[in-house]
Amino acid sequence: MEQRTATTVFESLSSGVRLDVFRLLVRMGQEGMVAGDIAAKLGIPPTNLSFHLKAMAHAGLVTATQEGRFQRYRANLTLMSDLIAYLTEECCAGQTELCPAVNAASICTQC
Repeated sequence: MEQRTATTVFESLSSGVRLDVFRLLVRMGQEGMVAGDIAAKLGIPPTNLSFHLKAMAHAGLVTATQEGRFQRYRANLTLMSDLIAYLTEECCAGQTELCPAVNAASICTQC
């Protein structure tokens, strides 16, 4: 991952609403959620959520697929894993075997 990509992702997640949405979508895995269900679950007005989802999609954090009248959103788990790897690649001077907490945290069975 390039620094520019990491910066874009972090800028997108710098909003508390977006961070909550992303964490919810990560919990849902590949099932994802439709926008209306996300709004209801997090207590966010749909128009406000739409703005945030658009920004997150632009950053590559979420993908959307059309399902009839609805859009189903999913977290980009590959990007999340790439970001974790980017952040930890220099851990313990590159000797990641010395960083077991980092190794355990970077494992995602759904990615």
